Amino acid sequence: MDPWDVIVVGAGHAGIEAALAAARLGRRTLLLTANLDTVGKMSCNPSIGGQAKGQIVREVDALGGEMGRAADATGIHFRLLNTSKGPAVQAPRAQCDKPRYAAYMKRAVEAQPGLTLRQEHVTDVLVEGGRVTGVQVGARVYAARAVVLTNGTFLRGVLHQGLEQHAGGRMGEPPSGLLAALAAAGIRTGRMKTGTPPRVNGRTIDPAAMEAQPGDPEPVLFSFLSQGPPPLPQVSCWVTRTTEATHAAIRENLDRSPLYSGVICGVGPRYCPSLEDKVVKFPDRASHQVFVEPEGLDTLEVYLNGISTSLPPDVQARLVASIPGLERAEVLRWGYAVEYDYFPPTQLWPSLESKAVAGLFFAGQVNGTTGYEEAAGQGLVAGVNAARLVALQPPLVLSRDASYIGVLIDDLVTRGTEEPYRMFSSRAEHRLLLRHDNADERLTPLGRELGLVDDARWAAFEAKREALAAGRVAFARRPHLARAMRRQEAVLEQVAADLPDVLALPAGVRRLLETELRYAGYLERQAAQVERQRRLEGLPLPDDLDYRGLSGLAVEAREKLAAVRPRSLGQASRIAGVSPSDIDVLLIHAHRRRA
Repeated sequence: MDPWDVIVVGAGHAGIEAALAAARLGRRTLLLTANLDTVGKMSCNPSIGGQAKGQIVREVDALGGEMGRAADATGIHFRLLNTSKGPAVQAPRAQCDKPRYAAYMKRAVEAQPGLTLRQEHVTDVLVEGGRVTGVQVGARVYAARAVVLTNGTFLRGVLHQGLEQHAGGRMGEPPSGLLAALAAAGIRTGRMKTGTPPRVNGRTIDPAAMEAQPGDPEPVLFSFLSQGPPPLPQVSCWVTRTTEATHAAIRENLDRSPLYSGVICGVGPRYCPSLEDKVVKFPDRASHQVFVEPEGLDTLEVYLNGISTSLPPDVQARLVASIPGLERAEVLRWGYAVEYDYFPPTQLWPSLESKAVAGLFFAGQVNGTTGYEEAAGQGLVAGVNAARLVALQPPLVLSRDASYIGVLIDDLVTRGTEEPYRMFSSRAEHRLLLRHDNADERLTPLGRELGLVDDARWAAFEAKREALAAGRVAFARRPHLARAMRRQEAVLEQVAADLPDVLALPAGVRRLLETELRYAGYLERQAAQVERQRRLEGLPLPDDLDYRGLSGLAVEAREKLAAVRPRSLGQASRIAGVSPSDIDVLLIHAHRRRA
């Protein structure tokens, strides 16, 4: 058989977006997974979106990806977060029906022309002459011109419950060991860990003892194509809190915790810590929030968000019973930790292609990230770039001022990460420009240019863009009204009471226009900052520059620059350990090379 254009290994959130993107760009694509029944599985919490993550989902959607549409089709609880704060930090979030979400994604993959889904256990990556040539499946070979690895937590995965441990990438699923050829090629690995909380039977919880948390009456959906209310019935979630009895159960059993007995060596997520970490590191805090989240309409399984733990089952039973509303809860699944290998991402170009092996791309948790959304964003970029590499086209590199996905990837490949990376709005210096409501304005024209945005999406985008342009023109003709909209208490419908064309605009367009007018001064300042940074980004640095031999650089800067090999002066300026004086040296060198 002729080689495949692109092979994607792993059918989680990164692998699905990578495979769909490559196929939608016309490449003959093969998606391999060890188990067809786990395609699109939500391994941990049943939610999509959240702070900064919601922006990533909308960006994936704006570029023609699938996650946003899947969340809208299977969401059973929608909330717009941070509505009392400014628009830069507002973000959509949804609880999804877990089985329906996975089924939606599996069907999307199966239905995609040009994409073949197949159950295979990949045992190695094939490399010849510094270039990937395919993958090994037992005694057989699948040849390919590009390969995307999205193995999640499965690389040499080990599961921990108390002091017991066994091999696995997810409970009930074996690990993978795609290391031999990669190690031989000089690709380094590190060790990380993540965890999950116990799940309980919803029939045995007491909602009356907890605070009800209903969804928004008018949900903000993820996809720019979604219209009207969510298709599935909506449900409530609940909030409760741990107690002193919960904390006592943990303190009394720390010697049985793999985290505190030295069994686990991998670094865990700072911003999604286990309950053990919360109790030990915040001893003065009387309680911690627990979000009680239904996992679907056809199951009574409930996810206890906030009490991730790897303590032994008897301790988990005790701590669950100590929480109000869960006193009689029956545990259906015990929490556990998983320790796994990842590839330090400074070994990648901004395209997510390996610096050591041409044609080999990495996306998702193998790059040291955590979260479905971060994985999906990386997967889409890796899939696009694998497809473009096959077509001998230049790679797609999203800038920090254009998207959260660009911030994410630039952080990874420039600064690296030694702990599971989670996206926050604070990581984006231009976050007022990167709002969830304007992701299509920022990225859909690019998606169209790439070939990911179909005619239906493009027509919907152009209709919105024309409506928004009409609103902008109406206010430009009445500058006193535009100035009035800069007051925080201003309401567009009141200020524009005598502008019937504005009042006739769709509600979403009016909200977007209101944000633009209210924060016009701030947006102008951020745009000026972006323009200054673009000057540095426009000064390229050659791949073969000998930083170790470049006089004038500090010793630390030489080491860091040689390791990252930045593509531009702007990227070099963001490397930890590279000072402004080092940038001045590089600037002089860049001008000499251009002369």
